[in-house]
Amino acid sequence: MQYAHLGRSGLKVSRLGLGTMNFGDVTDEATSFEIMDAALEAGVNLIDTADVYGGPQSPDMEQGYGLSEEIIGRWLAQGGGRREQIVLATKAYQPMGTGPNDKYLSAYKIRKAAEDSLRRLKTDHIDLFQMHHVDRSTPWEEIWQAMEQLVREGKVTYIGSSNFAGWHIATAQSTATARSFLGLVSEQSLYNLTARTVELEVVPALRHYGLGLLPWSPLGGGLLGGALHKAQSEGGRRATPQALARVEQYRPQLEAYETLCAELGEQPADVALAWLLHNPVVPSVIVGPRTVEQLGAGRHALDVTLSEETLRRLDEIWPGPGGEAPEAYAW
Repeated sequence: MQYAHLGRSGLKVSRLGLGTMNFGDVTDEATSFEIMDAALEAGVNLIDTADVYGGPQSPDMEQGYGLSEEIIGRWLAQGGGRREQIVLATKAYQPMGTGPNDKYLSAYKIRKAAEDSLRRLKTDHIDLFQMHHVDRSTPWEEIWQAMEQLVREGKVTYIGSSNFAGWHIATAQSTATARSFLGLVSEQSLYNLTARTVELEVVPALRHYGLGLLPWSPLGGGLLGGALHKAQSEGGRRATPQALARVEQYRPQLEAYETLCAELGEQPADVALAWLLHNPVVPSVIVGPRTVEQLGAGRHALDVTLSEETLRRLDEIWPGPGGEAPEAYAW
């Protein structure tokens, strides 16, 4: 396994991070344990979850959400030095109850979310506590005051964001600096060859402030994992109507992409992951395997080297927004 610093922090994370959104939903507990065991054995040290992960929301809000954290907590409770070998990341923002303060990022919600996550995860500290979305109604002074308290108490070590715009990152960091607080060390964003909007302003902001980018959905919901070939070879038997519609929507690009991957002698999924890892602002890519086999397949991406010519051809197949703002759309 390879490792890189998480942004400007001294913390090193594995170049592949284990996303656990499927745990408790499409992946049962026994398989989840097997995946985490295999990840740990492979040197993966970043395990990413969220309080809201685990399955469909129930009418009474008492079942479903939180299951991913609970599964990870029971895995950690087995001992064997597991907790000391991983960087444990979770998130807070989304509704975890029906009350008026059971969502978003008030100081009240941040404190409760952290304590509830610690209980479910069966640990005394969260290594990376991420804001799952920006809260436009809560002032940054309140958010940072709550986060600083968690850091002082030893319940949280680092703070990250997710789904922030460049402007949100700049505002957050300027406010944190005024409080002599480290602020954010990472941003988790939707980023893959089919979704490159973050290159406009988020990536430049991350580079300027020294934050690491943790891409989620690196395979575009499976589109970049050989979807065209699978649809043709399997006759679409396993694909949902929505997935087949996406394949048809992107058919010309997928044909060019999968042809290029075949020329390189690499699997499409590995090329997609390698492309993300080629970006200096990306220390780790969050992959969400449903099986141990899927986790093992992704490890080869670390050994894939993309030439300048290959990168150019990928840009032609999957064009970005035209560069960074404002040059992407103005002089």
